[in-house]
Amino acid sequence: MSRQSPDDLGHLQRAVLEIVWQLGQATVHQVREKLPRRRKLAYTTVLTALQNLEKAGWLRHKTQGKSYIYLPARTRAQAGANSLTRLLKRAFDGDPFLMFQHLIKDGSLKDTQLQTLKKMIDEKRKEKK
Repeated sequence: MSRQSPDDLGHLQRAVLEIVWQLGQATVHQVREKLPRRRKLAYTTVLTALQNLEKAGWLRHKTQGKSYIYLPARTRAQAGANSLTRLLKRAFDGDPFLMFQHLIKDGSLKDTQLQTLKKMIDEKRKEKK
């Protein structure tokens, strides 16, 4: 079963996926070393997380000698787009205008961010012509 959003993953799986995205590819040992834990997790615990991520379609692996090297099957951008789509459907009934309206009215956007949004809107208008 392929999961569409990292929001569906447990805490450990999200942390493991972030490490693989960060490194580009990783062995179980590399992931285990990067995990921010007081106590090191067992090798088999990290291996199980990697295998579950592979079954879910988030990772793939290649063999190098006796080791498996895990690689992302999806980019962080792809995962983020899926998360955003789900949020949009759930919170704004699928209407991107409502989402943007909320973000702009919220008032936490800086002037430079508003200028960037305006520039993006202007470019989008030019594309449509």
